[in-house]
Amino acid sequence: MKKIFLYMLVASTILFASCEKDLDQYPKTETTSNSVYEKAENYKAVLGKLYTSFVTTGQEKGGGNSDLSSNNGQDYMRCFFNLQECGTDEVASTWLEGDKVGDLTFLSWDANDPWVSDMYYRIYYTIALSNEFLRNATDEKIAGFTEAEQAEIRHYRAEARFIRSLAYSHALDLFRNIPFVTENDPVGAYAPPRYTAKQVFDYVVSELKDIEADLLRKDDADFEYGRASKAAAWTLLAKVYLNAQVYVGEDHYTDCITYCNRVINGDAGNYSLEANFRKLFNADNHLRTNEIIFPLPVDATHTVSWGATTYLICGEVSNTSDYQKPEDYGVTSGWGMFRVRGELPDLYNDADGRKLFFTEGQTQYLDEVDNQSYGYFMSKWTNLTDAGEIASNTADGGVNTDFPLFRLADVYLMLAESVIRRGSGSSAATALNLINQLRQRAFGDNYETEGKLTAADLTIDFILDERARELSWECTRRTDLIRFGKFTTNAYIWQWKGGVKDGKAVDSKYNYYPIPTSDLTANPNLYNDGY
Repeated sequence: MKKIFLYMLVASTILFASCEKDLDQYPKTETTSNSVYEKAENYKAVLGKLYTSFVTTGQEKGGGNSDLSSNNGQDYMRCFFNLQECGTDEVASTWLEGDKVGDLTFLSWDANDPWVSDMYYRIYYTIALSNEFLRNATDEKIAGFTEAEQAEIRHYRAEARFIRSLAYSHALDLFRNIPFVTENDPVGAYAPPRYTAKQVFDYVVSELKDIEADLLRKDDADFEYGRASKAAAWTLLAKVYLNAQVYVGEDHYTDCITYCNRVINGDAGNYSLEANFRKLFNADNHLRTNEIIFPLPVDATHTVSWGATTYLICGEVSNTSDYQKPEDYGVTSGWGMFRVRGELPDLYNDADGRKLFFTEGQTQYLDEVDNQSYGYFMSKWTNLTDAGEIASNTADGGVNTDFPLFRLADVYLMLAESVIRRGSGSSAATALNLINQLRQRAFGDNYETEGKLTAADLTIDFILDERARELSWECTRRTDLIRFGKFTTNAYIWQWKGGVKDGKAVDSKYNYYPIPTSDLTANPNLYNDGY
């Protein structure tokens, strides 16, 4: 069993709900027991709910007693994966109509898209949970506990602020100019102000810097797997800084390098690359704390999810193929939801160990998007243990594979990109060394002849391709393509981009998503640019 931070919440203690009318469109938090915050140990249980808000949809197994009433009722990470991947070259969705992902796939969504709406409300639900926790974790509220209990709750408080910052960073990346609410604002019928992307950016940066001292290091004795550490905050800061040019038109590559260096240099605990790339994505990946900086734990007993990694692993396995076997991936049966578009496999050298596609009986390119015969299946993720055994009954409890939201390889890539973009604080030689470490793992015995790079190879376009090779299906591709000016433009065309087989450029408004119509109606402070 995984030794993880115990993600348990007594459902009868707290009720999390959302209303569907007027200004109560925002997810709100209501306490149904005045005693929930009377005991110090209850704070950890409530904090657990904040963490699990990324991978579950309710208070019971598999999403029972649901958190929100929404269009699809899917979990945060299922929504995030769809918005970050479905419109890119990394995913071709089979269930275009049944799962309502056609507009995401063809970059043609509007403010009524169900997945856009679900993502928006999942983000603000997590923010609402964080705000309610923080209202009850002030120094005044916890003054009656022992000094040791107060010290522990201060760590929890910093983690809640990290979780809220993570959610706001996703809102910034996906929606840009957004409503803003904290624990200092009223609960219930309240119309939050519209914050500009610059205001949200500044807030997230300020929060992450402010909580640094109260977050634990990964090697602290009381640090538990699944919690946010100092390194997690620094990695998130690096990600926000890397994309600052897109968000706010400012160059923060030097700042990105600063925080990448803190992670790489071990200032918050020692990290190193996992020797076996594939073990980062199997059911024992909770053992890869050397590389995985911040995971989202998924467990077939305690945190059952039909989204998150269950969605990826069951979704990457065909339900019609005569060749692909579900047991090879540790699943009871395939869902047949996803393949990749033909351009992605072409980014890999055949000797690259990250080239993980199932090709037998499949064509590389897609004459039709929603036909499983077209497009290779991804085979990066599994529900198998290190011993090759099936980790759980996926029909009953989903998978046991955690989602590695932040890992060291991405930090290496962010530093290298920032160096190429002329950030200070590192060097081209260091960047080359870091990327070659990734390549050495990927190419193994073929590294010297097939994988090793020279200084001349390390160009900005190479970094974009290397990020795809290293981070495919890890919810970075849309953000990366936008940062490189290739998501909506004709600078890079892939099959079915824009809804036509040969691909085409689309309106630049699709570099971000619109605030849902339902919230525009509920909150007069909000409006969409371009939609």
